Amino acid sequence: MAREFTRVGVVGLGTMGAGIVEVFARNGVDVVAVENSEPALARGRATLARSTDRAVARGKLAEADRDALHSRVDFQVGLDALHTVDLVVEAVPEHLDLKRRIFAELDRVCRPDTILATNTSSLSVTDIAVATNRPQQVVGLHFFNPAPVMKLVEVVRTVITAAEVVDDVEALCARLGKVAVTIGDRAGFIANALLFGYLNHAVSLFEARYVTREDLDAAMRLGCRLPMGPLALLDLIGLDTAYEILNTMYRRGGRDRRHAPAPLLRQMVTAGLLGRKSGRGFYTYDKPGSSKVVPDEWTPAATPADADGAREVTRVGVIGAGTLATGLVGLFGRAGYQVVSVTGGAEESTGIGGAVRDSLDEEVRRGGLDGADRDAALARITWAATLDQLADVDLVVEAVTGGPGVEQTLFASLDEICKPGVLLATTSSSLPVIEVAMATGRPADVLGLHFVDPAAAVPLVEVVRTVRTSAEATATARAVCAALGRTAVVCGDRAGFVVDALLFPYLNDAVRMLEAGYATADGIDHAMTLGCGYPTGPFALLDAIGLDVALAAQRALYRESREPGLAPAPLLEHLVTAGYLGRGTGRGFRDHTGR
Repeated sequence: MAREFTRVGVVGLGTMGAGIVEVFARNGVDVVAVENSEPALARGRATLARSTDRAVARGKLAEADRDALHSRVDFQVGLDALHTVDLVVEAVPEHLDLKRRIFAELDRVCRPDTILATNTSSLSVTDIAVATNRPQQVVGLHFFNPAPVMKLVEVVRTVITAAEVVDDVEALCARLGKVAVTIGDRAGFIANALLFGYLNHAVSLFEARYVTREDLDAAMRLGCRLPMGPLALLDLIGLDTAYEILNTMYRRGGRDRRHAPAPLLRQMVTAGLLGRKSGRGFYTYDKPGSSKVVPDEWTPAATPADADGAREVTRVGVIGAGTLATGLVGLFGRAGYQVVSVTGGAEESTGIGGAVRDSLDEEVRRGGLDGADRDAALARITWAATLDQLADVDLVVEAVTGGPGVEQTLFASLDEICKPGVLLATTSSSLPVIEVAMATGRPADVLGLHFVDPAAAVPLVEVVRTVRTSAEATATARAVCAALGRTAVVCGDRAGFVVDALLFPYLNDAVRMLEAGYATADGIDHAMTLGCGYPTGPFALLDAIGLDVALAAQRALYRESREPGLAPAPLLEHLVTAGYLGRGTGRGFRDHTGR
């Protein structure tokens, strides 16, 4: 039988500590809420009151339940007030010396059977536990902010944590309505180890001026359906907090360079640019603590400086007969462009034509398009079997399948066929755009238009400019994306562009974590969906994307950077070799044959 916890203590009443107090009190547990001074105690009490009053105003909590919740909380100054509790959760700032002092004092104050838990997100639970004479009764209970809302709790056991202690706190998490993921004492645990490597990588892209802050955040929100972009999220977390977590993970986690804080992050922390709490971080806010972003010297103009140089585009050629080409033909036709679809033969044209009609018919059924507009879109499409019919178009978008040689040969042919001034775009994400551009005599007119799959649904296009792409070509691409109702993100020509450059290393890190036996695929997926608000866990996403696709993308990233941390995880290589490619083959990281 799991132990019954009737009275618990919480040490530290900042945002996280006050949230943990609320979680316990909401679920009928009496709480002794402790701070080190009367002013700090008053701030903690006010934080709890604001949170519960907000819940009442939003209809999430009845007034009577709020009052009952507050009646269960006993606010006290000093650790001596915790002498009768069954469990203590420490939630003070992330400083090892401070936590060790508190745990040594808790060991003296609390009953011998009291379980001591730390809410640390990055420090070693073992290092904290050995400050007591009861290390077998010390465990990590990592709640996520805001604690009353987030469902995940990482239960961190050390090599000496007693099994019954882990069982008891797992049962307590279930009583609190939380999903417990039990893991070992490793730097960053699950969520932070995966999240902060991704955030640090995003800072590096911005620091290199590869992409603007607005485009970087838009790419990950729109391309991956994340709740926030990485730079905005860092401002919310606090740049100083992020720096400390990364630095701790770097020192404790084998000095993986992916966790070495980006130089820009350190510089901003030194300058006091800490994010929302200081009023300035990667963005500027109207006052410290506010979430309202205000313009600053980095804010882009409403109209890009190169917008006036955009060429007129009325006729578009789309080359290819696959899923992407099908989506693009319908997308351009619906947006009012005259479209020439080059498929390679009558059979392919018939197939893609039927698919485009089916897609538009579905939009009509859903009410997103009326019948007249569907018919007009279809009337704008011309089916062609040869490239010669692209002689009069203003834009060509290549969406063929094949190796690098195929694309370069194709663009060399387009160079001969198309009129001067035509914008030539590749949708490829596997070949540097500059290699395609240099197959032509007009590299200034060549760029990448990377439509994130599925192109008809995802409102993002990565506009990839090479060192030879003209400002006029970039402006034209921006204008076309706007006409399609898509958000254009402009970036440089490097492996992965923005979305894949950040997404696939994160997925690869998750595979390494599974490969090391640190956590299960389900546990890691839960950590990222419930702890970080991601729409899909990494292994569910890998199985949907295709493990072969993920491996090819990761290999490209590694080839370009030679960064050891970007080398494909051996487990990913082995699964692809075995033919376990994900949902398409019935098996990847999970078995899909019975679903």
